[in-house]
Amino acid sequence: MRPVKTAVFPVGGQGTRFLPATKAVPKELLPVVDKPLLQYAVDEALSAGIERLVFVTARGKSALEDYFDVAGELVASLKAKGKTAELAVLDTTQLEPGRIAYVRQQEPAGLGHAVWCARFITAGEPFAVLLPDELLWSPENPCLKQMNEAYERVGGNVIAVLEVPEAHTNRFGIVDPGSVDGLLTQVRGLVEKPPQGTAPSRLAAIGRYILQPECMTKLAAHKRGAGGEIQLTDAMAELIGHQPFHAMTFTGDRFDCGDKAGHITANIALALAREDVGPQVREWLAARNL
Repeated sequence: MRPVKTAVFPVGGQGTRFLPATKAVPKELLPVVDKPLLQYAVDEALSAGIERLVFVTARGKSALEDYFDVAGELVASLKAKGKTAELAVLDTTQLEPGRIAYVRQQEPAGLGHAVWCARFITAGEPFAVLLPDELLWSPENPCLKQMNEAYERVGGNVIAVLEVPEAHTNRFGIVDPGSVDGLLTQVRGLVEKPPQGTAPSRLAAIGRYILQPECMTKLAAHKRGAGGEIQLTDAMAELIGHQPFHAMTFTGDRFDCGDKAGHITANIALALAREDVGPQVREWLAARNL
């Protein structure tokens, strides 16, 4: 069983639900408190032992590259002013040269297509996929770290899931479950956004995947699925029965930051957990009986 050392971040979306902000700022750089969404996902990947980060971008997303670059003038200014705390914060955004690669998704053909664009960098090795607008919050035991521990037990393919209300199953890729062992559920099938009332369970994929290289082979067929797009769920479904495939129920909090309400909720929840801003936010909420 080969370790997972590469993570793919599909970050080419236009973020139209957050216009007009995303006219100038990629949605992946929208902050939750004071850290961009993408930084949370990168930190999660690094905590799981990921060594190579692949960002699948699109035209107009050059700000993502700038974010992880060395801000020379800013660093020099902070050093001159002796602002060591601010310099330490910047250090978390600057990885050693060569750990980040950028590839372009030249057409918006779906999540599966975005992942396939990274095929030459994953180079026949197992890889992780993280969707940054899914903020999975578990600071003591991040989601991908939980998944990696499961992967070391069972191998094959592992996806993160949570139970969602029956009324929401048509918004997700849904697991057809088999046997259950604690937080691990054997996956017998996957259905992308099933019509209301047809879902085989309430276990929904939540934007974290550990996949074997054969998934790239399936994606290379460019089969169109739901919405006329190349769906990652469809490629994964073709691996079931040929390789071990499990769903791991995530223990932590999920915030859908691709949605305005979810993004606002994440800001409030993470702010309340912070010692520096939590008391003021709590006081404001209490004053309004919220």
